[in-house]
Amino acid sequence: MTIRRLPVKANGHILARESDVEVHQVGDQEVLIPRVPHACAVCDTWPELRVTNEAVEAQKPCLYPGGITTEITLSVPSGKMIVTDDLRPIMNYDPTGLADYNTVLGQAQAVKAMAAVGCAYGPVGNTCPGLYRQGADHYIIATPGLDENDDPLLPEDMCLARIITDLWAYSIADFELWKARGGVPEGLCWADTIVDVPAGTYRFMHHTGERGFDRDAAGTVTFANIERIA
Repeated sequence: MTIRRLPVKANGHILARESDVEVHQVGDQEVLIPRVPHACAVCDTWPELRVTNEAVEAQKPCLYPGGITTEITLSVPSGKMIVTDDLRPIMNYDPTGLADYNTVLGQAQAVKAMAAVGCAYGPVGNTCPGLYRQGADHYIIATPGLDENDDPLLPEDMCLARIITDLWAYSIADFELWKARGGVPEGLCWADTIVDVPAGTYRFMHHTGERGFDRDAAGTVTFANIERIA
């Protein structure tokens, strides 16, 4: 038996951290060691791998080669948003049947599932971003970069809320809906903010699932764009 390592051609998947995998050759047959690669970090599938032309190739492409931009809408009829990291247990979703949360698809599905229960939710890592006004009916959730004087590139007076990410996410809902579901305003803490906005429907475009998104990039990092659409 001979053992060699061959490069991986992932066909758009993000597999193991290794750029090559171990292949055993027994006689005329080459056998890929199946435990080395992991499920795709984007689509949560275990692609079929074959040894071809001096490489190990995924036979089917990733369904999301560019990653996933997740779009949801949030109704805010009261004109008040509760902005924080965690609205559980008042607002939560059932993960049964969804992809692994640690994949891009799993997080996109979680965002959609939370939207279905009235919560704009998005994973942001341990970044403690803010909700910033960008103009009439336009907001972003972002961490500001710094200029040459180490001053924030996003004006402080445009920051409507800071999000302390113990949950590594933001969670936003209509304040009156949250109360109607059992939320107790007296139980709010300094990390929970009530923000006045024009009443209406808001579209959230969440970006962390996009291929190449880097939450630790230099400069301002925008996790979500928010726009009032009705």
